[in-house]
Amino acid sequence: MTRLFFKFALFVVAGGSVTLASLPVADAQSRRPNSTAMTCNQVQSMISQRGAVVLSTGQYTFDRYVSNRNACQHGEILRRDYVPTKDNNRCYVQRCVNPQPWRIN
Repeated sequence: MTRLFFKFALFVVAGGSVTLASLPVADAQSRRPNSTAMTCNQVQSMISQRGAVVLSTGQYTFDRYVSNRNACQHGEILRRDYVPTKDNNRCYVQRCVNPQPWRIN
């Protein structure tokens, strides 16, 4: 009887730890700022204040946008980009990318 109880307790604890381990990921994803819920000025101000921000730009899309080259890793360069916002479909932002010598812009 104790062996059965031990197996049940182990199952409950293991199942609970898997559930708890997945909570922070879902919580972090739900807190990511969404560019389509903000104005262009709000998006640009947030990036400027924080230096770098991971923004959702749609239901399944997100990227890291930066205020300047200091937020990039060694060897990366700034690339201009545009995100959709509440008031502007092409709000200017910047992101870090690895340079590609065959690309022209």
